[in-house]
Parts: sequence; C-alpha cells; structure tokens
Amino acid sequence: MKVRIQWLDAVAFRATTESGHTLTMDGAPESGGCNLGPRPMETVLAGTGGCTAYDVVAILRKARQEVSEVLVDVDAERASTDPKVFTRIHFHFTVKGRGVKPEAVERAIALSAEKYCSASIMLGKTAQLSHDFEIVEASPGGV
Repeated sequence: MKVRIQWLDAVAFRATTESGHTLTMDGAPESGGCNLGPRPMETVLAGTGGCTAYDVVAILRKARQEVSEVLVDVDAERASTDPKVFTRIHFHFTVKGRGVKPEAVERAIALSAEKYCSASIMLGKTAQLSHDFEIVEASPGGV
C-alpha cells in the first residue's frame, strides 16, 4: 500500500492514495492552518472508524441480519505531551434494522476489535479501547 503526501501551503497537505483518491489535510488555524480539511490525526480516527464499521457490516450481513444502517461514533482522547498518541478511544455503534439480534451485533464488534480491524488493533497498542452499541428497530416496510 502506498500513499503520496504533497505539501500545499502553510500546514496543508494533499494525500493521494494508491487507488487514486485524494484527501486534503490541514492544521488548525492556531497552528498556522487554514482549516482546508481534517487534521491528520482526525483522518487516523476516521479511518479506524471506517475499518471497524466495514467489518461489522460485513459480519452482520454474513450472519443474515437485516441491517439497514450502521453508524459508529468515535470519541477519543490524546496524550497531553508529544507524541500526542491516542490514549482512549470509545466506539459507539448504532445498528438499525429489523429483528437484529443483540448477540450478533456483540459478536460482530468483538470480531472486528479482536481479529479483523487492523487500524483499531494497532491503536490499541497505545490507547484503551472500549465499545458499546444500541439497536434501533426499523419501521415495518422499510429496511
């Protein structure tokens, strides 16, 4: 896997991924940035949330759960001194569907956290990770 990072201006950078996608990252205004994009550490957190969401959706589909929406709210804390690594990350999953079994969601989250999500497993080396979830029943007729 390869990514190219190009300095744009001040503390703004453009990342171009091997798959051809681009992402602009920028620092906070108090650090000389212009708020042109997310902070680099925000992209790490977003990527981790995307990684675990991908796993959970795939596992729930394989378990034949009728899921129509999965949201992951990620809340993190960082160390106050350099390197400002993540020290605590909490993942709150909201799973919407019809007749979704809590044990299936719990299993999907556990498999992602313990086996499949390489991003969260890496971050777990410096951060305390926690997870919880809620299930929202979809209205009849809609999935």
